Amino acid sequence: MTSPDFAADYDAFVERHGTPERIECMLCDLNGILRGKWIPGAGAAKLASGGVRLPLSTYAPNILGEEVPESGLGIVVGDPDGMLVPIPGTLKPVPWSKSAAQVLVEMTELDGTPLPTSPRGRLRAVLDRYAARGWRPVVAMELEFYVLKKRAGPDMPPVPPEPNYAAQNYDLEALSHQDDMLTEILGVCAAQGLATDTLVAEYGPGQFEINFHHTDDVLEAAETALLFRRVVREVVDGYGLEATFMAKPYADSPGNGMHAHVSLLDESGANVFSAEAGVGQTLGHAIAGVLATMPECHAIFAPHLNSYRRFQPMAFAPCAPDWALDNRAAGVRVPATEGPAARLEHRIAGADVNPYLALTAILGGMLWGIERAAPLPPACDAPDSAPAERLTSDWATAVNRWAASEIAADLFGEVYRDIYAAVRRDEIAKLTTQITRLEYRTYLTRL
Repeated sequence: MTSPDFAADYDAFVERHGTPERIECMLCDLNGILRGKWIPGAGAAKLASGGVRLPLSTYAPNILGEEVPESGLGIVVGDPDGMLVPIPGTLKPVPWSKSAAQVLVEMTELDGTPLPTSPRGRLRAVLDRYAARGWRPVVAMELEFYVLKKRAGPDMPPVPPEPNYAAQNYDLEALSHQDDMLTEILGVCAAQGLATDTLVAEYGPGQFEINFHHTDDVLEAAETALLFRRVVREVVDGYGLEATFMAKPYADSPGNGMHAHVSLLDESGANVFSAEAGVGQTLGHAIAGVLATMPECHAIFAPHLNSYRRFQPMAFAPCAPDWALDNRAAGVRVPATEGPAARLEHRIAGADVNPYLALTAILGGMLWGIERAAPLPPACDAPDSAPAERLTSDWATAVNRWAASEIAADLFGEVYRDIYAAVRRDEIAKLTTQITRLEYRTYLTRL
């Protein structure tokens, strides 16, 4: 198998940037972590011809990087290899390196058969269902992150950078104090073709939010969010600081979210969500579908132990499958209902998600509601509205709902649903049984 797209991408890269010393092959795993290998720049032809491999289990380690036998992958089945396939258009320079290129890759069986474990493949399958209807989703992502002082060790708590604004909410001085670093982040994004839009200082100390331009290339939107996290960590490290997209770094400050604005175009380019008055029928069904599927997909939107700390009252994160017009307390906000900007904004996911999987759940939930003509419940701020049942703040409960979900099997495939559940249950068993410093401090000498 050969990849003429990658060969053409590589020739264009060399013409513009020169021959790289190495190519960093980056595979997005279940957790949204980039794994892979470096190959010599001279090995581009080998990558293009399907000669570069990784174990199939690379798609589904736990957050610690360990194999999970219950997933059916890894050494329990001999840990066989898959073939790396470069994703067209993702060969980029690496500005913080002297002479390197990076490229996102997927993995297939050695005969080229697609794998059900590819997060990108799960999103592509949902997009194919939209294409069959003649529709194109348009998305715009927003990501929040914190900048921290460099810590002495990995288990040390975070400390905000100086100056420390207790609440820097849209404070322009907070941007000015980090001017060089933030400007470099935006510059690296431009060099890599990541379509950034606005940048603001968010509420928490050292917290910022980036908005990306809307696009009908949903796969590229997910990849932009994925690569942006890498850019931020690398650039911030060069300033002697750290950056995190962890869902809730500080107990007493807002968490990091990933918001997704979604509209829907037909074959003529018209927005099918638009209505002359009020929430249109198709948009209403889409919102209802997202709300109905949200509890069973919550383990995607909140994948980790720390993710559930965001879902607390008055913690600047929506906590229920509810909706409203231009109300940021709702799980689904509807900023506009008429014209090209008619859309929904999904506000539940943390910035710690796998962007491919989060968009699969959002777009899949929308389609689930449209296909069933799901009725739109009253807005959460309507006078006759009963409060929606809150999303669970318990990790195990969310994973158990996911594991038993026919909705998850429909949107992601039964194989992926079961592998994802196995990995998360492995993490629950390992992480929730650790005895914390808080417990020692509170109980060890008092009981």
